[in-house]
Amino acid sequence: MVLPSLPQIHEAQTLVYRHMPPTPQYTWPLLNQRLGTEAWIKHENHGPVGAFKLRGALVYMDWLKLNHPGLTGVVAATRGNHGQGVGMAARLFGLHAVIVVPHGNSVEKNRAMVAQGVDLVEHGEDFQESLEFAAQLAVERGYVSIDSFHERLVMGTATYALEFFQTAPTLDAVYVPIGLGSSICGVAAARNALGLKTEIIAVVAAESPSYARSFAAHRIVEAPSRTRIADGLACRKPNARAMEAIWDNVTRFVEVSDDEIESAMRSLYEDTHNLAEGAGAAALAGALQERDHLKGKRIGIVLTGGNVDRLIFAKILAADA
Repeated sequence: MVLPSLPQIHEAQTLVYRHMPPTPQYTWPLLNQRLGTEAWIKHENHGPVGAFKLRGALVYMDWLKLNHPGLTGVVAATRGNHGQGVGMAARLFGLHAVIVVPHGNSVEKNRAMVAQGVDLVEHGEDFQESLEFAAQLAVERGYVSIDSFHERLVMGTATYALEFFQTAPTLDAVYVPIGLGSSICGVAAARNALGLKTEIIAVVAAESPSYARSFAAHRIVEAPSRTRIADGLACRKPNARAMEAIWDNVTRFVEVSDDEIESAMRSLYEDTHNLAEGAGAAALAGALQERDHLKGKRIGIVLTGGNVDRLIFAKILAADA
């Protein structure tokens, strides 16, 4: 796929900043000690929906309204953060949103979506089944089905990456978690647009390895998703267009276990007092796995979201480190 250009990212920033400010990036001494190097955290957990997803949803919704002036509603599938972003963006643009989630989805993410005014529908045992049902539901209701990966979503996510690269000191490498791919493609777009040499390192849950296997095989490889903690990384079937950009721009993949992700969630709380959901802590888990090779490097870590259910987080905090 063709990644967004710098003018396109600037255009997206103009739209995004009407509804939210840039998020901060900080370096934390305790976390630096833990990693043995200088790390900068991009705090997308500080956004209006507690995750980076609102950015892409705003850009996508604006594009939809321009191209479908008679549009009244949208349908999307999600494990939570994409649905919150779509719900808020739809409300701001005067559209009705229907969000499909799999059975057993996060209770608090479901509540947050309903609070945005969406109609919540539970269907399927995993994200892929929810996605397929959402497309069917859109046809039945005469709505537009919101893609979970789209150029406009990438334009939106690239806005956080541009903030990161332009505000933090020059980064040797940046660790980015992958759900369906819009986030890491946005990071690649911003890096390329600025002409930087920063390595992009992808992080996936070991219990949801489809993207890592596809990267290694250089073809689309489906794999079961069984991660218990990183619902934002739970993808059974990679997006082919996302993989094109990943093959071209990502240096390597790191697979992290659920235990490593939970440990990273504890570390972020202990060292920075920030909440991170499983997917949000995955990038740190990847950096911690590679810390023996990081000395002397300045790295970036994308904390993509902090929407973790209270009872789940309490259990993780109470566990032995």
